[in-house]
Amino acid sequence: MRLALTTIAALLAAGCSASRTLVAPGSPPALKVPANERLSLEAFAAGVQIYECGPGGRWVFKAPQAELADREGRKIGTHYAGPTWEANDGSKVIGEVKARENARSAGDIPWLLLAAKPASGYGTLGRTLSIQRMDTVGGVAPAEPCPPGAEARVPYKATYYFYRRR
Repeated sequence: MRLALTTIAALLAAGCSASRTLVAPGSPPALKVPANERLSLEAFAAGVQIYECGPGGRWVFKAPQAELADREGRKIGTHYAGPTWEANDGSKVIGEVKARENARSAGDIPWLLLAAKPASGYGTLGRTLSIQRMDTVGGVAPAEPCPPGAEARVPYKATYYFYRRR
């Protein structure tokens, strides 16, 4: 009996330490999510911001291309044009920019608050209402003029926070 109780206690402790409670990050006032939403997913993006040469030899943003990972570095999805986030379970969400805030340095793309357009699928991202992009590193378009037809793929990293109704 004592062995059984010890085993059960050890399994419960392991289960509790394996699951991590998500805590919403502090954010600038412009990027606050509605009070009736809670953090449902934290994803770390690593990839590129793609720019193409536009009128007058100026770089114009085209799309992101990144992999999303959890805190342990396991791939949990992708991020691409739309902007769209797609989880490994097939659920996806498209965002629309509602607010932006300057990043910590001039070489980093801005932080964003996005409202989710109706999400698809019932999985990880299926009920997303808001998305924050924060802690960005890199991703800013090249400063020099571009030749017609050119494309630039600028490395970036960011943390995305996904929220759903409480």
